[in-house]
Amino acid sequence: MAEYQNLFTAVQVTGPLHHGIEQKNALSPRTGEPWLLHLAGRLGNAQIGPIYLGGLGIMSIMFGTFAFVIIGMNMLASVHWDPVQFVRQLFWLSLDPPAPGNGLGLAPLNQGGWWQIAGMCLTVSILLWWANVYRRARALGMGTHIAWAFAAAIWLFLVLGLIRPVLMGSWGEAVPFGIFPHLDWTAAFSLRYGNLFYNPFHALSIAFLYGSALLFAMHGATILAVGRYGGEREIEQIYDRGTASERAALFWRWTMGFNATMESIHRWAWWFAVLCPLTGGIGILLTGTVVDNWYLWAVKHGVAPPYPDVFPAVIDPALSAGVKP
Repeated sequence: MAEYQNLFTAVQVTGPLHHGIEQKNALSPRTGEPWLLHLAGRLGNAQIGPIYLGGLGIMSIMFGTFAFVIIGMNMLASVHWDPVQFVRQLFWLSLDPPAPGNGLGLAPLNQGGWWQIAGMCLTVSILLWWANVYRRARALGMGTHIAWAFAAAIWLFLVLGLIRPVLMGSWGEAVPFGIFPHLDWTAAFSLRYGNLFYNPFHALSIAFLYGSALLFAMHGATILAVGRYGGEREIEQIYDRGTASERAALFWRWTMGFNATMESIHRWAWWFAVLCPLTGGIGILLTGTVVDNWYLWAVKHGVAPPYPDVFPAVIDPALSAGVKP
């Protein structure tokens, strides 16, 4: 069954284009006429559109565009407006926050001010899009699980760029905009506070990250494995005995003694995915505000062994005799 082992849909089912169910409490109509795209059908549903933006969606895109342009133009200026160097160095370019000495005040534009403006626009854009997601779910009569999962990621974003810097008293504690500079910040952050691997909330976040990957892989593999029996039609399978759903349940029950249900596997995957940024955000928030050195914290609480005394202790010269305090 090689057709179940690739990333692309082997058979595309097409039918009349559908505008969607009737909207309730919509302030603006859906935009665009639906059309079919074969390449989209290779990955999912071939129908493109219509899309509903509304006021919140339009404002979100506007503020997001402002942030994207500000970040991009500052990166382009850093290579003297050379498009070739911009492309070559894109992964290393950054827009940095103000210096630590600036505190929480407004910085000059070229000394972190552009970072503050871009960060404000990006934050407003993300919050507006969250509100749009929440309202669309309500308008369609859905639960708000997607919105709250999105909120978990927004929590981590706000901790890194807003909440923790405010608690630390300086915008200089925030993350720069950039690909490799962001990774460099992460490495330096861990070293500065005594190895983030000893942070228990960081450990929980990684556990939920790996757990999410495992659950998604198990679920995806199971549905593909029973695809020949129509396993992707989950609602029908719940009521049909002896077909794809029951075969999948029997497989896991026989191999590990326990099986999830069609509903519980999605609940487990949702919670693991949501708890990853939630616990990660808590770990970042506690770093520097409550705990200055996670390794020493781990030694104090019996989580990590102390380093052996290989070299003699170093005495602080300021504490030596004859030195004025």
